[in-house]
Amino acid sequence: MLQVTRHFSRKALAELLRLALPMVVSQGTFAVMIFTDRYFMSQIDPVHMAASLGGGVASFFSFCFFIGLLGYANAMAAQYLGAGEPEKCPKVVTQGLVLTVMSTPFLTLITFLVAGIFEGMGHEPEQVELERTYYLILMSGVLFTLAKTCISSYFAGIGRTRVVMICDVFGLVMNVPLSYAMVFGKFGFPALGIVGAGISTVIATLLALLLFVAFYLHKEHREKFAVLDSFRLDTRILRRFWRLGFPSGLELFLNVAAFNLFLLMFQSYGVAEGAAAAIVFNWDILSFVPMIGLHLGVISLVGRFVGARDMARGNEVMTAAVAVALAYGLVLATLYITFRFPLVDVFAPPSGDFSAIRQLSAWMMIGLSSYVLADAVILVSGGILRGAGDTRWLMVASVTLHWLMLVAQFFIIQVLKLSPKVSWIALVIMILAIAVVYAWRLRQGRWRDPEVLERVMAE
Repeated sequence: MLQVTRHFSRKALAELLRLALPMVVSQGTFAVMIFTDRYFMSQIDPVHMAASLGGGVASFFSFCFFIGLLGYANAMAAQYLGAGEPEKCPKVVTQGLVLTVMSTPFLTLITFLVAGIFEGMGHEPEQVELERTYYLILMSGVLFTLAKTCISSYFAGIGRTRVVMICDVFGLVMNVPLSYAMVFGKFGFPALGIVGAGISTVIATLLALLLFVAFYLHKEHREKFAVLDSFRLDTRILRRFWRLGFPSGLELFLNVAAFNLFLLMFQSYGVAEGAAAAIVFNWDILSFVPMIGLHLGVISLVGRFVGARDMARGNEVMTAAVAVALAYGLVLATLYITFRFPLVDVFAPPSGDFSAIRQLSAWMMIGLSSYVLADAVILVSGGILRGAGDTRWLMVASVTLHWLMLVAQFFIIQVLKLSPKVSWIALVIMILAIAVVYAWRLRQGRWRDPEVLERVMAE
């Protein structure tokens, strides 16, 4: 069995933070975009806010398989870089874009099918129409989103996370004022409401993608990685991309499907309950998405050490990442408990009775404190295992547990007709259980066995 160093390494921590902090900022921009749009919707009425949640989660569900698949460009580029084969890194991008083009007919079919699900979830007719409209607009820009995912994951994999940060911050700077103008009819724009929120998101995504392409084709990067020689089909890399990325994509798709079906079922309790869920998950996203930055940094570093066959350093990264994640989770948990009412009140509409939504949201924020700690463990553990290529185990374990959660929620909400508080407690318990299983796999150590790693690197 491969021997690894288990002591805490300041060097590993510094290297992780160097890569991860720009990604934290980058992922934070995504959280701020969602948070801002939903805040704008809350200023119209609770129905618009609930619709932005329903339409938003439905759109992500529709393309999340491809996000998971193309996001594996991070680990693959890092593995090739660690193996001393930098010329293969941009070939990952080319194969990823091939997969993006191939996804078009599937995405068209998915959009058609998902657009009809809102009526069957027991939502109010007004909410259904707003959800469908928002969903269709977001899906119109899905190819921009997928191409951006592929190229940004590549830059993360080769360690150029500042490029990712710059491009995503640029997208945020474009999105927020444009969304404000198009939602409320400012600066000469008509007041488009939720339509304006969707259009501004698509435009901002396209502009960020174009900036990524500019960095990719820049002379310095182009020459260092032989970019111009990479624009051709490489079936070996394409097969490896599919072999390792497919479990990640399927895992994300099935997990998001389970979670989104839970959210849609939870909204069947009523508009107040749906609005409360939207408020709580807004704060969850704002805290969760930056953690994805650490997750992506871990994937990049572990992937690089897998390519270099240096798992002693990989273990040091694991120790540093777990320490950072737990510290972050503890801080957030404390804030969510202590300031739960002020945090909920941010989303109070200008008029109308907010008391029922306020009380339920504040109560759910207490559960969110445990939720964020579990998320920290899940994201760090998942990042390490994904960077090491342990994607099949992740798929089986994660999908099994998430769908058990969904079955439990179906009985709680639809069959037994229990209260939303019981549903929320059950969700928090299940997320904690997933964190325990991930931590067990990490501690088991099979992911760093030399024979396993050789199979991961095989083309």
